[in-house]
Amino acid sequence: MPYRAIQCYTPLTFTMLQGTRISEGSSVFWGNASLDGQLSHLLEGLNVTQVLPLEPPDAWARLQQDVTTYLVYFEQLVSVFSKERPINYTQSLLCHLGCCLFPNGTAHSFYEVTLNGTAFLSFHVPSATWERRWPGRDAVATFAERELMKYSETTRDLQHFLNTTCVDLLRAQSPWTGKQSSRSHAPLVLGLILGTFALLGSAVGIFLCTGGSC
Repeated sequence: MPYRAIQCYTPLTFTMLQGTRISEGSSVFWGNASLDGQLSHLLEGLNVTQVLPLEPPDAWARLQQDVTTYLVYFEQLVSVFSKERPINYTQSLLCHLGCCLFPNGTAHSFYEVTLNGTAFLSFHVPSATWERRWPGRDAVATFAERELMKYSETTRDLQHFLNTTCVDLLRAQSPWTGKQSSRSHAPLVLGLILGTFALLGSAVGIFLCTGGSC
């Protein structure tokens, strides 16, 4: 029997990390996105840059402004809440989201939020629902979950981004599906915007629940 090499494929991936450190009423943002292991976007403070040339300059300039607008709004809200309910310690929120495409055509998407290094919330993509991961029945996680479920930006829009936009991007890049697509990748930046909404809901929960006031 002739020898046939067995090819093993790893899934294609698109992942985003978005972190926010909140201390004494100020917010510091950082993050990045990677397309199949290659850095595609970088977030530093209020500035998001496109490392891979996925968008023409004019379109990217508009998208940059959208991200900055949402981050500034987040920053202002944190400032307001911190004046009403001061917190004398640092809070670190981290969003990790993305999708994977496997050679057999199946896909997996995810969105996870950690607070100070501990699992806080996760998004169940098939049902478009948020789930608590915080140990015990903590009021902060419960409140943040309830707030996030109120808005389509953090449920149906996020589900569409993870299930459709993200996976379609990978299919366009996939060597297993034939010709690559040249269509716009503009929706990628929506992940940053939607991530901001998730952080926003979590931050509101943290501030409003300080002192047991949920």
